[in-house]
Amino acid sequence: MKCFYAKKTEAHDPAFRLYMGNMARNAEQAERARLLLAGLDRLDMPVTEPGEVPRALLEKVHTPELLAFLETGWNEWKALEGSGPEVVPNVHALNKERTYPKHIVGKAGWHMGDTSAPLGKNSWQATLGAAAAAHDAARAVLDGDSVAYALCRPPGHHSSADIVAGHCMINCAAVAAETLRETHGRVAVLDIDVHHGNGTQDIFYERDDVLFVSIHATPETYYPFFVGYDHETGRGAGKGYNLNIPLAQSTGDDGWCDAVATGLDRVASFKPDALVVSLGLDAHENDPLKGLQVTFDGFSRAGGMIAAAGLPTVLVQEGGYLSPDLTTSLVAFLAGYTGRDMQF
Repeated sequence: MKCFYAKKTEAHDPAFRLYMGNMARNAEQAERARLLLAGLDRLDMPVTEPGEVPRALLEKVHTPELLAFLETGWNEWKALEGSGPEVVPNVHALNKERTYPKHIVGKAGWHMGDTSAPLGKNSWQATLGAAAAAHDAARAVLDGDSVAYALCRPPGHHSSADIVAGHCMINCAAVAAETLRETHGRVAVLDIDVHHGNGTQDIFYERDDVLFVSIHATPETYYPFFVGYDHETGRGAGKGYNLNIPLAQSTGDDGWCDAVATGLDRVASFKPDALVVSLGLDAHENDPLKGLQVTFDGFSRAGGMIAAAGLPTVLVQEGGYLSPDLTTSLVAFLAGYTGRDMQF
């Protein structure tokens, strides 16, 4: 299995996060990549440095305004007297009638959905590296590989065309899907992160060429709260091409794997040419965000189930936060996918 990782993403190490009224250390730390790389080492899977991601491809996923904000926002922010070390919004564009602002504080409120994805000095180059990893993994699959893995951070599935949030910047799963769409007529995205992939859903919600399936902790009591319910099935041409499977936060291996099976059944009925998996590992029982109760065995089972679908597949890393079990969670999933008999 070819694996892609851009080392420059380690320079993105955000600090700020506001959680339940408290200032907290951001959960999307550079240490995550080192834990995931350790998992690849255990499996003897070396990583390849990706090339550059085409700007035209990014513009298929995101608005020019968002890309410009990510590229130049930190420099504009630092030009303000008294600005903090990261771009963090303190106002949001919530009115029905609104005009795109010129001031960087206004742009932050327009493009940032919450405070958990602060923009720092190295964030733009890091998210370009993450997108490049997803692009090159998809290119590997287009070139004939049955599967490829992209270690992407910052992750991307909470980012819509015009808004970043939830630790995410460029939506790497959408980048992979659009890369596959250059050749393939139909692509499915299966999101197994503990959080609903609201950004990916939003990007493809009115399209019938990309199926989106998300398996996640119920948004009734869990981020992103406002979206991810089972009545959200698509709009316009996309009606019927969006499936959400929300689960109680007490759900363990059997219930989660049953949901994965249901999602794969919908993927099979769509008859896609290729599959993108938003591979969040934060459904693990010991993940600090405590969304679901999946064990290493559950991840291994899911990996085997997804492999058995027999589709050309791009695995795009999403969540999975600082826990001594993060490394083993990745090992378990990839071992299950590749059919390796390992003890966890």
